[in-house]
Amino acid sequence: MSNHSTTSPVNEQISGEKQIKIYATTWCGDCRMAKRWFDSHGISYEYINIEEDDAAADYVVRVNRGMRTVPTIVFPDGSVLVEPSPRELAAKFSA
Repeated sequence: MSNHSTTSPVNEQISGEKQIKIYATTWCGDCRMAKRWFDSHGISYEYINIEEDDAAADYVVRVNRGMRTVPTIVFPDGSVLVEPSPRELAAKFSA
């Protein structure tokens, strides 16, 4: 599990008790893209490999109405993005 942390204006907006969680697998191209996007923007997150965490895998299935879809990204405000594009990620942080 990786935990990337860098100070930036975006981090100040999302700081608090909760952290962004990226539910992913190692073989998923979209998961690698999302991870790279967060890393390149200096945004802190918790990476959770659902292949190694059964409770996390169950959570992903519940959130995605029975589908084991990754990446599933959960934000501190409770919102969720599933398989987002870089444009969708950028839009999330420009609001």
